[in-house]
Amino acid sequence: MIDVIRETQLPVLAVLLLLAAVGKTAVRPSGAEGPMSLLPARVRRPAALATAGVEAAFAVLLVAAAGPLGDAARAGTAALFGVAVLALLRLRRRDPEQGCGCFGGLSSTPVGWRTIARAGLLAAAAAAALGLPVSGLAVATGFTATHAAVLAVELAVLGVLSPELVEIPRRVRHRVPCELREVPLSRTLRRLYASDVWHMNAEVVTTAEPVDVWRQECLRFVRFGGRRQDRAVDVVFAVPMDGRPPVVRALIVDVETGVPVASFGAVADPPRPRRAPEGETADSGRRPAPYEVV
Repeated sequence: MIDVIRETQLPVLAVLLLLAAVGKTAVRPSGAEGPMSLLPARVRRPAALATAGVEAAFAVLLVAAAGPLGDAARAGTAALFGVAVLALLRLRRRDPEQGCGCFGGLSSTPVGWRTIARAGLLAAAAAAALGLPVSGLAVATGFTATHAAVLAVELAVLGVLSPELVEIPRRVRHRVPCELREVPLSRTLRRLYASDVWHMNAEVVTTAEPVDVWRQECLRFVRFGGRRQDRAVDVVFAVPMDGRPPVVRALIVDVETGVPVASFGAVADPPRPRRAPEGETADSGRRPAPYEVV
């Protein structure tokens, strides 16, 4: 029975690796770059394609190879999923709203313990297959009822650990335009605080919370008070809400003159911002924004 369980891992791992490779190449990430988001922007796509190539190669070897080459592929697969566990843990701390990118843009649900547990389970499955004298193809051609029972149980466990099975049908049924999509302010702020633009301007910001928040189409604008060169300024950040990797932009405006003094990204020169009532921090809906994006 133990050998049957070990043998079943070969076709399961091969299919999952192949699906992951196809997803990374065919479905462009939409808020689902996964651990690739930890890399510089210019190398993320090449790194994703390289990972897909490695996954596809391991998938082929798991099916076709036995002996030392087969064991090398199984060890490599175990290492790949082991590294994925560590990368997902780091990603969850750094950007809790980022999808795992396991199957490209289909894996846009924020990384959670289910996703991490799935990667750990697959690493263990690959390690368990080490030393088997047969290839994945031999297992598939000699599939028995016992193999089928083990496969059914394993697929059920993987289904529980796979948020994609819920996310994909939901995205197909409910494709709400980003202009109308409800996005919690807390998610916007997490995206903002994780961005490079925020860290570049954090020293200028003097208010702990936003003094004004509003939406315009697929952007949420967040305004903070600040000081720059001993002058009061408004620091306005534009944060995308459409699920794509967030490209946060910022504009710093002199409060007294209404003149922009610095910008980070394609934010147009605005008029002097509307002042919110004392203590107001709530999102004010889709009213006309005092800052327009070009």
